[in-house]
Amino acid sequence: MPNGEFLGEYEQVIHELSERIVAAQKPIRILDALKWDSSVEEYFYKHKCKKLPVIDSEYYQQKNPLSFDPVKKIQEFRDIDRSIRRKLGQYSGVGSIMQRMCYEYSRVVEMLMARGTAAFTNISQELYGSSQDAFHVGAPTLKDLATLVSNTLANIKDQVKTDADEQIYTSEQAVAMLSDVLGAYFSDKENIRVELSDGIIADAAAGADRIKIHKGLKFSLREIRTFEIHEGWVHLGTTLNGMAQPICTFLSKGAPSSTVTQEGLAIITEIFTFSSYPGRLRRLTNRINAVNMAEEGANFFDVYEFYRDQGLDSNDSYQSTMRVFRGSSPDLGPYTKDLSYSKGFILIYNYMRLAVQRGLVKRIPLLFVGKTTLEDLHILADLLDEGIIAPPKYVPPQFSDIAALSAWMVYSLFLNRLDLRRLALDFKGILQ
Repeated sequence: MPNGEFLGEYEQVIHELSERIVAAQKPIRILDALKWDSSVEEYFYKHKCKKLPVIDSEYYQQKNPLSFDPVKKIQEFRDIDRSIRRKLGQYSGVGSIMQRMCYEYSRVVEMLMARGTAAFTNISQELYGSSQDAFHVGAPTLKDLATLVSNTLANIKDQVKTDADEQIYTSEQAVAMLSDVLGAYFSDKENIRVELSDGIIADAAAGADRIKIHKGLKFSLREIRTFEIHEGWVHLGTTLNGMAQPICTFLSKGAPSSTVTQEGLAIITEIFTFSSYPGRLRRLTNRINAVNMAEEGANFFDVYEFYRDQGLDSNDSYQSTMRVFRGSSPDLGPYTKDLSYSKGFILIYNYMRLAVQRGLVKRIPLLFVGKTTLEDLHILADLLDEGIIAPPKYVPPQFSDIAALSAWMVYSLFLNRLDLRRLALDFKGILQ
């Protein structure tokens, strides 16, 4: 935290308001608040994967109560919002970012208050989106993306597997390997830790200063590489960049809109580093399909059977289905956060293409300055020019080299104009 003596009045006001947001959001732990306890899984298997206990609003209040008073927390964010308008004015760029964060955190609290009810999914869709949302008038949806990817992957099934796909590395070995590569990527001053955990749903998860690896699993080289890129370079890197901000400390914390950007940035970095692979894409598109099923009325058992049909074993199918219904109920709508990966990828990719076309390529590395949102990049560019924010320290080479990135995007702009269906007919003779 900077010493107030070295900040001007404007910078000091921003910093104080920023710190209030950071402090206010601290007890809000969304994923922890949505968890089902182990008794649910035990009940599920005891009844031969055919029955679940009642999970409603009373269940969450009894089994997973919030650690804070939600009504007071919402009022706290409203008070901060009022202070922002009074101290920075109605049209302040940095003020608008902080005001939106206050609004989103308030909606998050309202979503947590609605756990186990239909309102939970409605707020989730507002914050993270729906599988049927359009990217522009007449555009395909995320559901259409899932269908296209699924059909295409079926055509290359078992044709692209190599030794790198063999799951031969234990969780302990993955921890050791990631500790080495991330220790080289981040400076010695960063106290980065990679550790085992049995308290996470995902295979890997990044925190403020550590990456957790799910205990008791086996991983392939490809999976460990994606952990390095996704959890390390992007999630951990943007957290450290945000924490290094001397004034806009709010950039170290992510509201839901930044989750879409963060997860999309992680996926696009996987692709740009040639670290992704068909199995990874299949997992992401399965999440879209599962959320879409729940949005259209499918219950827990319908989605569970969908995952079983995709070849997952009983345990993986349960865990994947629980991701969809956590915070909700087995027969209500989904928690739609898992759409963020693909939705964010599409939004960021198109932003970069347009930024190159319009001569704004220097803004692209600002995606890594902290927990950013696409709509804020123009404001962040101004804040960088004003010296209100510091440039990001940790930027993957694929994004720091904007010359090479620009070349890719320039060709992408042209390729998008070609009619793939017409090309398929013209290439028919050489594709047989």
